[in-house]
Amino acid sequence: MQETIVKMLITFGIGMSPILELRGAIPFAIGVLHLPTWQAFLAAVLGNMLAVVIILKYLNPVSNFLMKNSPFINKYLTALFHKTRHKHSKRFNEIGAIFLISFVAVPLPITGAWTGALISFLFGVSPKKAFILISIGILCAGVLVSLGFESISALVRIFS
Repeated sequence: MQETIVKMLITFGIGMSPILELRGAIPFAIGVLHLPTWQAFLAAVLGNMLAVVIILKYLNPVSNFLMKNSPFINKYLTALFHKTRHKHSKRFNEIGAIFLISFVAVPLPITGAWTGALISFLFGVSPKKAFILISIGILCAGVLVSLGFESISALVRIFS
């Protein structure tokens, strides 16, 4: 029992990480730590979701602090926010929800919850709405990664 909790905490931590997220956590938990798929899925998804909560909570205060204390960052972020929030907001409002869910759900490099949270912030999506959309994407990604890893593992067992 204690060993399982430690393995789930490791998986949770990897799920929170900005590079691997659940795309690395689930295969590691199943393949290396030998956790059952449902435990790997649960720990990785919850870790990824906690990271999103933290990012969405602190990104605005951090950017405000940086803008107040650095003229260069203020100029850069003001221009960036103007471009994303004003020039592209109509288009993002039309397809933003589907885009954000899909962006997070597709298990490819650079896509994922961390980048999805940054994109939602850049486009001025409310943190509550962003969390819901990103969480849907995380759940989809978790299912895709779990099914993909289990399928590949089954094929390896069949042909070895």
